Amino acid sequence: VDGLVPGIAFSPPDAAPYFAALAPGFELAPQVGATLGERLDGVLSGALARGYGQVAAINSDSPSLPATFLVAAFAALDDPGVDVVLGPCDDGGYYLIGWKRPHPALVREVAMSAADTLAQTLAVAGRAGLCVALLPPWYDVDGPADLARLADDPGLGDHTRAFVA
Repeated sequence: VDGLVPGIAFSPPDAAPYFAALAPGFELAPQVGATLGERLDGVLSGALARGYGQVAAINSDSPSLPATFLVAAFAALDDPGVDVVLGPCDDGGYYLIGWKRPHPALVREVAMSAADTLAQTLAVAGRAGLCVALLPPWYDVDGPADLARLADDPGLGDHTRAFVA
């Protein structure tokens, strides 16, 4: 995607050399905060503060996520009427959150990694009067059944398929 700057939000802070070698050309941002919500807010709001007009964070446990979903996320954010984009996971969470202006409550005022994280996020957005665009649902890998599903996923890359096998 033209104009897309890939990045990795990492922890602990001293892991920067590892990620720099793993993903040359990626922007690196240390995760700061005690909770996942604090870290997400820091990464997303920090990217906006560095001058990016749109930002999105994706999870690290959906390795077969179609790239078209990422394209759709930024296309949704191009709509002036859309404030936030979410990619729902079928376990009640989400694989992606993106915005054009900071909305810390969306990640700080919800229980992360819960069966209703997406529903809580949508409720917070509704109370704030935000327009949310939803991407197609996908899945993440949290347990053995998810790993079996991943192993059967036709969109899985060769290296990931070999690792899973």
